[in-house]
Amino acid sequence: VQLQASGGGLVQAGGSLRLSCAASGRTLSSYAVGWHRQAPGKEREFVADISWTYGTTRYADSVKGRFTISRDNAKNTVYLQMNSLKPEDTAVYYCAAGVNTILIRTNPNYWGQGTQVTVSS
Repeated sequence: VQLQASGGGLVQAGGSLRLSCAASGRTLSSYAVGWHRQAPGKEREFVADISWTYGTTRYADSVKGRFTISRDNAKNTVYLQMNSLKPEDTAVYYCAAGVNTILIRTNPNYWGQGTQVTVSS
């Protein structure tokens, strides 16, 4: 599975961005897909994931209520809608795919390249 992330950029606090992660090479229908992020000087952390089969979603407490993860089966693409952005959301965001809902959070099987999100105060 190859994952291609896009949609990052510079936005003011309170603004919105939508990240996209397009998959190729294999359908995502049997995977859990999600996003992680890594801020400067910090470890990579889980942000959100979605079960491709069931559509169930999970979020880190820090983004719950502000971020929404969704998928488009026909496009084999997952999205992360980010609203009410804060400066602490500044990070490189990585999409990832895992063969189950445990691995997607701890040790994904596949990683995409990162996309930079910068939120100015």
